[in-house]
Amino acid sequence: MGSLGFWRLAQADPGWVAAVDPDGTRHTAGALLARANRVVHGLRALGLRPGDGLCGLVPNGTDGLVLYLAALQAGWYYTPVNWHLTGPEIAYILADSEARAFFAHERYAAEAARAADAVPPDRRFAFGAVPGFRPVAELTEGMPDGPPDGRTAGATMHYTSGTTGRPKGVRRPLSGLDPDDAAELMTFLLAIFGVTPGRPNVHLVTSPSYHTAVTQFGGTALQMGHTLVYMDRWDAEDMLRLCAEHRVTNSHLVPTHFKRLLSLPEETRHKYDLSSLRWMIHAAAPCPVPVKRAMLDWWGDCVYEYYAATEGGGTIATPQDWRAHPGTVGRPWPISEVLVVDDDGEPVPPGTPGTVYMKMAGQRFEYKGDPAKTAAGRLRDHFTVGDIGYLDEEGFLYLCDRKADMIISGGTNIYPAEIENELMVHPKVADVAVFGVPDEEWGEQIKAVVQPAAGCAPCPELAAELLASLEGRLARMKWPRTVDFIDEMPREPNGKLLKRRLRDPYWEGHDRAI
Repeated sequence: MGSLGFWRLAQADPGWVAAVDPDGTRHTAGALLARANRVVHGLRALGLRPGDGLCGLVPNGTDGLVLYLAALQAGWYYTPVNWHLTGPEIAYILADSEARAFFAHERYAAEAARAADAVPPDRRFAFGAVPGFRPVAELTEGMPDGPPDGRTAGATMHYTSGTTGRPKGVRRPLSGLDPDDAAELMTFLLAIFGVTPGRPNVHLVTSPSYHTAVTQFGGTALQMGHTLVYMDRWDAEDMLRLCAEHRVTNSHLVPTHFKRLLSLPEETRHKYDLSSLRWMIHAAAPCPVPVKRAMLDWWGDCVYEYYAATEGGGTIATPQDWRAHPGTVGRPWPISEVLVVDDDGEPVPPGTPGTVYMKMAGQRFEYKGDPAKTAAGRLRDHFTVGDIGYLDEEGFLYLCDRKADMIISGGTNIYPAEIENELMVHPKVADVAVFGVPDEEWGEQIKAVVQPAAGCAPCPELAAELLASLEGRLARMKWPRTVDFIDEMPREPNGKLLKRRLRDPYWEGHDRAI
């Protein structure tokens, strides 16, 4: 192991600008290192030990980055929490992850305070003012800014939803490696795309840092010595401006970003110098072929695609691959395998759709506290997230359909069972089904189909009442956009919902059922 890893790089060159906050504030590597070290010393004084967890409900920027860097050198699990969640949803993650410390930003004070009881008062820390939380300064004041003893690699533990509706933490065994050595191993991810280490590389963080891929790609770029430039809220022209101003070389995007960028006026699109772009990587949702082609025509051969899961493994499509195989999500990474099988777990011939299974060399994971769910997605040493696809003769993967229940809206995975469970408790609902329907901008929008309780007439007022009942119980991004009513829900005699029968009419005339 040699020259990569943030902590090594920061000690060698403390003056390097490692991150730029959304307000334009620049942070040197030395300053970030000192902050992360003080957090480690402070939390160790509270009794945190390797294997413990901490959660951060913080916006994009260096506050979250410092927590990440602290955890990754102290052997802790760091869980960035989705800031769209409500208090009860946050409290569930705090309890399930067994968080020994909870950091919240004042922007999310209301929901953080609602969740606070899941963590003892002396272990709640606020960036800014949050009722019932201590200022972060109380944790770090007087703590040394030098490296802690006994440094050991930690990990992130992101929460990914399951069809049962409750999110699960994807937890990997800790490696026991030196943090910089572990970080250097992480850099294989960007190396697969040909990304080079060191300056003058700049990585633009365009999406919320609680997403696995955003943490992975941004964190890995930093470990390679790139400068991170954070966006607070994504805006198409603002992104182009930042790319030109900071000479951005790489980023991680979703197809919704492409749609918004392409809808800018021609004059705006060509106002900014984008000649620095080299690796603009996208995933998280299927990208329509015309949209991808238009981005390649505009930005040139710097648009890379991949397919992967929080659980590990994946494929990559270089610009050249995609031009030769339009619509593909690529071939397996060098350390990954892809298997497409029928319902009996037997491999299917090229061109035949089946369930997509993956594995990644040397990577094991479990869904924390759910051995049954961990086992259910396994086929020997491969796993699946339930996607349907096929391989062509050359081994390129194409996705036909996501697992029938999952909705992908704006690159975010949304699981209907959680929404159905909340609507089902309403006294005026006899039965309910939630699924995705086509949306030009977001890929999918959430549709609820409701069978009203006896004596309740279907009407716009009932739809509004049902949606209003979700207030404070479900994040707004999970609320159905529209509610339709049905006399009787189509179910098999055994009670299984025939969701495809409900869903298919909405997808007629669309070239892929995603």
